[in-house]
This record gives sequence, structure tokens and C-alpha cells, in this order.
Amino acid sequence: MKDARVLLCVTGGVAAYKAAALTSTLVQRGAVVDVIMTEGAEQFIAPLTFSSLTARPVYTSLWDAPERIPHIRLVREAHVALVVPATANVIAKLAGGIADDLVTTALLAARIPVLIAPAMNDAMYRNDATQANLRTLSQRGCTIIEPDTGFLAERERGIGRLAPEERILEALETALARTQSLRGKRVAITAGPTREAFDPVRFVSNPSTGATGIELAREAAMRGADVTLILGPTHLEPPAGVRTLPVQTAAQMLEAAMQHAVGCDVVIAAAAVSDWRPEHAQSQKVKKTDEDLHVRMVRNPDVLAALGQHKGSTFLVGFAAETQEHETNAREKLARKNLDAIVVNDVSGQRGWGSQRNTLTVLWGSDGRRELGEASKSVLAARLLDCIGELYAADD
Repeated sequence: MKDARVLLCVTGGVAAYKAAALTSTLVQRGAVVDVIMTEGAEQFIAPLTFSSLTARPVYTSLWDAPERIPHIRLVREAHVALVVPATANVIAKLAGGIADDLVTTALLAARIPVLIAPAMNDAMYRNDATQANLRTLSQRGCTIIEPDTGFLAERERGIGRLAPEERILEALETALARTQSLRGKRVAITAGPTREAFDPVRFVSNPSTGATGIELAREAAMRGADVTLILGPTHLEPPAGVRTLPVQTAAQMLEAAMQHAVGCDVVIAAAAVSDWRPEHAQSQKVKKTDEDLHVRMVRNPDVLAALGQHKGSTFLVGFAAETQEHETNAREKLARKNLDAIVVNDVSGQRGWGSQRNTLTVLWGSDGRRELGEASKSVLAARLLDCIGELYAADD
């Protein structure tokens, strides 16, 4: 934990005093801790306590040193953000994207791992709204450090007691390791569909939105990688701070991949590239008639196969969207295209397309296999990069 940059967000609950003890432990272990407090937190513990422990200024308002834009600077300088304790109010604000103070504004701008340690009354914690908000934050990639059952401030017993310091530190160590796992590595990701023009207003494509590749790019950047995202047409916004190369056609994606992906440490080919295109794209709109229309389709370049041919020392991961014999087809593709691993999912009935959830399985070698389970695409991106990291390290 030495030299780790931790942004500690303290919100207004009785357990705020425990955040001071946690701060002391972090400092003793060599971390650099910046503290943000809500107005409610100041009712329980003074900012002076934290500034004394950290030997750094404590921020309580958006207007503290506004010329330095603290809600942006603090999250960009930190490796990880930790909310201890997290009240039901702040959890609800984060789930709803509300940014009305320094804590919520900073966390909305965070592109680093965010750990949330709830602490509140048993009834508040069990409330359906609180549970729904926690699920929402978990699906977005936040780590929820579950509270303990025990004696609460209201002189009741129940769930809602802040997790023990040891468990918070364990989660923090895991998150810090995650932020360093790809540091110094060059990662290229292809994502989204391609569009192959038939005429100026019609094209051949597929329902891919690029969400999986975008989440992979976001997660890889969060882990310290230098990321290039080669992105087909989509309505989704690419991650801020990630080098993004927009393309339309398979030929353009191939050109970008050969120029920017070859030679990278890790390449993840998540794009849904059109296998065929109309042989001739009409220069003018083809008018509707009563006659049947026959269009000759020709093969597009195989972007993944081309990457496999030029793989060298790159760890190359492909995707296989299948509707039948999923793993049989995926393993054949794994070998034929010279891949190090392949990610397979069932897209029958449009599953996985346009949804924020998916179910993935990773295959490698002759019999390597890992189920990533069903989850949001942001959570699956983290699980997939964990798996790739292990395989990449073993390959070295």
C-alpha cells in the first residue's frame, strides 16, 4: 500500500469516527490519503482530525480552492476512492447520478475503482430502495463492502454496522492491485458493428452496440493500460481519456487494427465485423419497384484472422457470438485464427445484443475454460480482464 493514493469520502453517520481510525492505519501503511467530508460528516467529527492524521488539507465544499477544481483533480490524482461510512442518502444520490456536493460530484467524475462501505440502521439498509441502489452501483462496477450485523447506534441489534477495518483494508488492497495490473501495457480493443453500404441510405450490419468493448476499454484504462479503442458506429459514448478511432466498414477496421493493434501487449477483438458486403455499393438511392432485388454479396476481410497472422508476442483474445454448438464452434475458431483465448456467448434470440447484461465463458488451450457468469457488461469486463491478466502472466 506504500505510496498508494486513496481518496477517502466520509459521509454523515455515527461510524464517521471509525473513518479516522482507518485513516491512521492507511497513513501508517504508507498511503497518501486525501479526505473529502460531507456537511453531515462534520456534525460527527471535525475536519481537523483528518488533516492532523494525513498532514494534508481536508475538503468539505466544492468551493474549497475552486481554482484547482477539486472534484476533478482529487479523483484524477487518486488510485482508488473509498466511501466510509456510506449513508443511505449518499448511496441513493450516487445511484441516481445526483451531484450536489463535493463528495457526489467527485465520485460522479471518478474513473478509478470506487469502494462503498454502507453503515446505517437495519431498517434503512434492508429497505427495498437502498437494496436497489446498491445493486445499481454494483452493476456499474462499484465494490460494495457489506456491513456487519451487531449493535447499532439506536441501541438495537441488526445489519448495518460498518464492516470491520480488516475487511475494508482487504477490499482496498484488492482494488489497488487492480489499478496496477495493466500499468505500462499497451492494449488495443475492437468494438461495435461495421456497416457495409448498399446505397447512400442502406447498409448491411448487425445489432451490436459496442457496449462490451467500451466497458473493456474503460476497465483496461482504469487498470493503468495505454488503451486504443477501434470503434464501429454506435450511439454510445466512448470512455473519456481513451484513444478512440472511429471506423465504419470492415476494411476500415482492418486498416486501423493493422496500424494500431499489431505489436500491442494485449489485443481484445470484441467487434462484430460483418462477414459479407454488397459487391457494388450504389452511388444513388435504389428506388423501390415491384421487382425482386438480387444483390451479390462478397466476403469482407477477416480482421481477427489478420491479427492472428501478425500476432507475434501479442496476447490475442477473440469473441465468438454463437447461436448453436457454442463451445465447439468457439474452440474451432480459437485454433484456426491463432488466438490465445476466446470469449463465447449465446446470442440466440438476440441475447447479449443491445442489453447491458450478458453471460460469457472464456476458453483457451485444449481444455481451459472459465465461466464468467451473468452480470452487467461493466462487471463482466472486470472479470474478463482478471482472467486475461492471469492467462497473460502465465504465458510470460
